[in-house]
Order: sequence, then structure tokens, then C-alpha cells
Amino acid sequence: MTKLQKLSKDLSLLGLSSGDLEKFACQEGEKAFRGRQIHEWMYQRGAKNLDSITVLPKKWRDSLESKGIKIGRLDEINKVVAEDETLKLLMGTFDGEIIETVGIPTDKRLTVCVSSQIGCPMGCKFCATGKGGLSRSLNVNEIVDQVISVRETMNRRPTHVVFMGMGEPLLNIHNVLDSVDCLTNDIGIGQRKITISTVGVPHTLPDLAKLAQNRLGRVRFTLAVSLHAPNQSLRESIIPSATSYPINSLIEDCKKYIEFTGRRVSFEYILLGGWNDKDIHADQLADLMRGFQSHVNLIAYNPIAEENFKRPSQSRVNAFREILENKGIAVSIRASRGRDKDAACGQLRRQTIDRIKIT
Repeated sequence: MTKLQKLSKDLSLLGLSSGDLEKFACQEGEKAFRGRQIHEWMYQRGAKNLDSITVLPKKWRDSLESKGIKIGRLDEINKVVAEDETLKLLMGTFDGEIIETVGIPTDKRLTVCVSSQIGCPMGCKFCATGKGGLSRSLNVNEIVDQVISVRETMNRRPTHVVFMGMGEPLLNIHNVLDSVDCLTNDIGIGQRKITISTVGVPHTLPDLAKLAQNRLGRVRFTLAVSLHAPNQSLRESIIPSATSYPINSLIEDCKKYIEFTGRRVSFEYILLGGWNDKDIHADQLADLMRGFQSHVNLIAYNPIAEENFKRPSQSRVNAFREILENKGIAVSIRASRGRDKDAACGQLRRQTIDRIKIT
């Protein structure tokens, strides 16, 4: 299905390329340059509705509105800025759902953590998003708008995008890949600066490599696998979906992905104090990672009210990293951001929904 065919389904222009918009204008009986005007106003000027694109003939704008055609921007519901300037945005969709996205600034970069679904079906024990289950997957315009909205709110150009917000990206892979294409070619964020994260869905990683190559021409984004445990039994205890996807099969699929794309895989490992952060776990993880292109990203757990997992001490985090380094494993520690403002993924959204229910 082409993007123009998708337009007939969801009626949103955001996510279409300049070429797509030129074709759309011609189909509407307008000159091709009108499509380029829409492209500039959507992606560069941040137009929120067609009526604000004043260079378009009013008669055509009125006609598009009567057909239900819209840009497809989201409504801001709430924004919270932490002491370290991390931004959390809650945005409302056309059907009354809430999306959470995060802007993470440093001196040299601005990373946008985007959601790919509303809620999540995977049910990971440590994750606030999965507590409410899955409502639906996001459309391309709803994914792309998260990046544009962070850019507008922070008045700064995003440099990196990570699909590590709400949802399992591989369960919405076609819209995710279309979004990557848009972010790269229409907004100007290099594919190498985009990361797609997954907890692991059986039989999808080899297909992901082929789909991405067909859709994007060349696979340059980073694949991040949320591992969080070095053995099958421990992984099943915190990731219910792991029962249908043995850890050895997951690692073998990662190796096939690397062989096909030539890109290394990053493994996310949330350290849960006293649970998966012991020396023996570091030894097991090193054995699992040995022999192929990989990188381990250690993340100290951000507690949520629904679970009793604890954040490990910094000394324990450092000791875990040291064991991996001594065994020749590439490893880094991700600094926690926004901890004073509901740092855990999905936490602010959950609290907002709960308040709405109460009132």
C-alpha cells in the first residue's frame, strides 16, 4: 500500500513526502507546486491545520476540509519539564487517546523518545506502559508529530530519535518504517541517528531487515533489543512474552540480522536491584554477548508504584559494567533523565488517565 492509498484511509497529510504531496495536488486538480507548498508549511513552518497555509487557494482549503482531509497534528494535553530540562509531552489523538513523548536535551544533541503504540501488549513487569494493555497502534502522522511537537516546544532541532516510548515497534513495523523514512527525508534526521527498540517478537527480526531494506533502500538505523536478563528463566519472570521466544532463539535472530544488515545490535539491560544485577548475571550476560557485533547499554531502573523492583546503587551498576568490560564486552551506562518528573516510560500518561477517571 502506498502512502497516498493510506491517505484515503486516515485522511492525514503529515507523513507524506514532497513527491507524494505533488501527486496529491495533481489528483485534486491543482498544480504540483501546491504540494511542495504544503510540504514546506507542514515540516518546516509547523502548520497545524490547512487553513493556516495561507498560500493555498481558500477555495481548495475549504474543499479539502469538506472532504475531511487534514494535516493530522495532535493536541497538547500537558507538558512537564524536569530539573535537568528533560521534557515530557502528553498529546491527544483524534479518538481521545493519549500519547506520551519525551525530549532529552544535552549541550550537543536533542533526542526525542517516541511512542509507536497507545499502550503496549507485551506486559513487561517493570514497565508502566504495559499495565494498561494495548489500545491501538499509532499512525504515521501520530509518530512524526511527536518529533515536530518536541521541536516546537523546546525551540530546538532534534538530532536523534529513539523508538523507546510506549508500545512495541515491531508490532507496528510498517508505520514505524514509514515514519523513519519521513523523519529522514522530510525532517532531516539522519537514519544513523534513529534507533528502533524491541523486546523481541518471534520471527520478526530477519523480516525487519528485509522490510527495512526494501522500504528505506539501506538499513542504517540502530536496532536495540530490550534483553534485561542473561538467561531464559529470569527473563520469563519479568517479560511474559519471553515464554514464546527463548533467549537463545532471540540471540540467533540478532546474529542473522547483523549478517544481513552489517549493523551491530545494541542490547538494553535494565538493572533491577537485587534481581538481575548480581555478578553471576554479568558473567552470564558476557557469555551470551561473546562472538558477535553487539553493545550493552546498562540502565538503572526507575521505580513505578505498581511494582516492588528497586533501583540498584551506583556502585552495583559500576561493578556490573566492570565485569562486562573485563570480559571484552562493549558496554555503556545510560544516564537517568527526568527522574523528578515521572521518569519511567508511560508513568505520566498513566497518572493522567487515573486522574481523569477519578474526576
